[in-house]
Amino acid sequence: MVEHQLKARGIKDERVLAAMETVQRHLFVDERLRDRAYDDCAHSIGEGQTISQPYMVAVMTELLELKGDEKVLEIGTGSGYQGAVLSILASEVFTVERLRPLALKVQVLYRELGYSNIHVITGDGTLGLPGQAPFDGIIVTAAAPRVPDVLTDQLKTGGRLVIPVGSRYSQVLYQVKKTASGISTALSTGCVFVPLIGKNGWQDNS
Repeated sequence: MVEHQLKARGIKDERVLAAMETVQRHLFVDERLRDRAYDDCAHSIGEGQTISQPYMVAVMTELLELKGDEKVLEIGTGSGYQGAVLSILASEVFTVERLRPLALKVQVLYRELGYSNIHVITGDGTLGLPGQAPFDGIIVTAAAPRVPDVLTDQLKTGGRLVIPVGSRYSQVLYQVKKTASGISTALSTGCVFVPLIGKNGWQDNS
């Protein structure tokens, strides 16, 4: 996976590559899909949600530009795979999941696997996590109609937000940086994510 899906497609951050080589992706999918866990595609995890393809996880993680001592917020816990990768690259990870069954499942999995620097919270991730702000990095694993100001507000100066923005069916990955002089935005790649549901995202899943 790392050699043929990530390095071959331009992922260069050695820390990201090492983290994705370390985290056992098959542990984050349903048992019936474990023989396909490392395929270059997304898989259903139930509740209308998916685990992103490995390449997209790597791209988003690389765009966070983590060095190792950061506090990171993830919006959309999902399978827990992205959070596990982040936990190797950052000091502390807070992850918010709106669907309680998924959040509870991931809490148990993290405990079993020994991921002790990840905190799973059930709630509306589009609100961010103001009680723990500011963050060095924020990653959103669902598609937003726009970049929520509430999330950029919760970034530290010098912090980065990675988020897919567009319609419900097609998006572009944004890297948003907060600097002393304001907000700058760079576009990365096209993508397709499930919709970001909540007060500052899509209002429902219909």
